[in-house]
Amino acid sequence: MIRILIADDHELLREGIKKIIRAHKDMRIVAEAADLAQAIQLVGQHVPDIVILDISLPGHDGLEGLAEVRQRFPAIPVLILSMYPEERFAIRALKTGASGYITKAMAAEELIKAIRKIMSGGTYVSSSVAELLALNVREPTRMSPHQSLTERELQVVSMLGAGKQTKQIAAELSISISSVNTYRVRIFKKMGLASNAAVIRYAVEHGLVE
Repeated sequence: MIRILIADDHELLREGIKKIIRAHKDMRIVAEAADLAQAIQLVGQHVPDIVILDISLPGHDGLEGLAEVRQRFPAIPVLILSMYPEERFAIRALKTGASGYITKAMAAEELIKAIRKIMSGGTYVSSSVAELLALNVREPTRMSPHQSLTERELQVVSMLGAGKQTKQIAAELSISISSVNTYRVRIFKKMGLASNAAVIRYAVEHGLVE
């Protein structure tokens, strides 16, 4: 029996996942969490065979939640569930310790396939992620410029892409305006861009806007 813990703040999505899993007699949901603190508590309590973790779970930024779960429970594999395009987070998630990455637009059979692949000791990625990984190995210089950004810098790019002003970004991230400006300078340098307009255009073209 594969014992599964689901961590996602959207109840409807959790219900959908449970419905898919219940159709398989060798799988069982042992617990579900709506935020990171609850997820960590329940993982420790139930010790599931695998955790299905929403990358945007309340209580952390980006991949910090994944890193914390992996640090606390290194023997338990994590399958990342994300609303973001694979190009944005997939490689980062795998490097942070995820055993697989799927988007919330996945078909039911893909979720089951991912769980079985991970439980057999493998890593689950889609064909498009496999291509990104291959490109990263063969020609690292051809990777998208935003792949070099930190999680916080990527958040700023996403928020700039959504048309948010510096003051609003600072408030939402609970940082100072000067910190936002510092991040923006770093972003310009790392990505080879020279203006907010260029960052906005890049964010939209690469699906980085939330």
